[in-house]
Amino acid sequence: MGEDLFWAIRGGGAASFGVVLAYKVKLVPVPEKVTVFRVERYLTENATDITFKWQSVAPTTDDELFMRMLVQPVTRNKKKTVRITVIALYLGDSDSLVRLLNKDFPELGIAKENCNEASWIDSVLWWANYDLGTQPKILLDRDLNDANFLKRKSDYVQTPIPKKGLESLWKKMVELGKVGLVFNSYGGQMNRVKSDATPFPHRAGNLFKIQYSVSWKQPGDEAVKNFTTQTKLLHEFMTPFVSKNPRSAYLNYRDIDVGSTNTWSYEDGKVYGQSYFNGNYERLVHVKTAVDPKNFFRNEQSIPPRSTHI
Repeated sequence: MGEDLFWAIRGGGAASFGVVLAYKVKLVPVPEKVTVFRVERYLTENATDITFKWQSVAPTTDDELFMRMLVQPVTRNKKKTVRITVIALYLGDSDSLVRLLNKDFPELGIAKENCNEASWIDSVLWWANYDLGTQPKILLDRDLNDANFLKRKSDYVQTPIPKKGLESLWKKMVELGKVGLVFNSYGGQMNRVKSDATPFPHRAGNLFKIQYSVSWKQPGDEAVKNFTTQTKLLHEFMTPFVSKNPRSAYLNYRDIDVGSTNTWSYEDGKVYGQSYFNGNYERLVHVKTAVDPKNFFRNEQSIPPRSTHI
């Protein structure tokens, strides 16, 4: 298919370029046993200090450890507050993990009783909120008549948010009441891949990605307006703490607020294209122009060709 097209479809939104019929995935080895844990803390339990420290530890810790953090507004003892949850996967045993975190992240207070050792496939089910020991075939179960509504937005953090900034964030989240955050740490192998090796550019220099998350069950325009407005307000509040010029975003959350088009002009595409792809947008436009100059494969956030004739 040519080197440029192969580059483009691996992270550039393949739907802009055609239909992928088959692909190969290169697997990586994992140990026979891995370790997982989930630890919750509230604001009265040192949550601010833990969050502040997590920003510097999670992206720089051992390559075998991934630590995600959930930040959620909750009601506890009839009072509104914020709860953080650190969820982790370690490619090793629990004794090694406890030693590592007691050295690098004592604020978390992790102990062996917080940890569970499991096979890697069991850890996949655990991450999907199934009990350890659940048979993998349950992942094939689908309720086609069940649906949730959701809104997702994203940001990238390149400088740790100071404690005062976190404290102001807690207040804003409690005020809004519904929107949660997911902090996904980067670093490690993410840093070792060059930003232009694939279209996905968010590599070295990014500490973590924020997912803004709200879900609801009731249909109707009023619910959509309420929940999406809350998400936009929290996203706007975070402006001082996240990446700039461009304010980067994660393509797979498909956030139309980042920008959209129905003209598929180069300039329209640049608005969202630079947020999703940073400096790789120009090369993606070049590939698009070469392989789909009439813009047959398009959506509201697709890569446009240099000139569009629809």
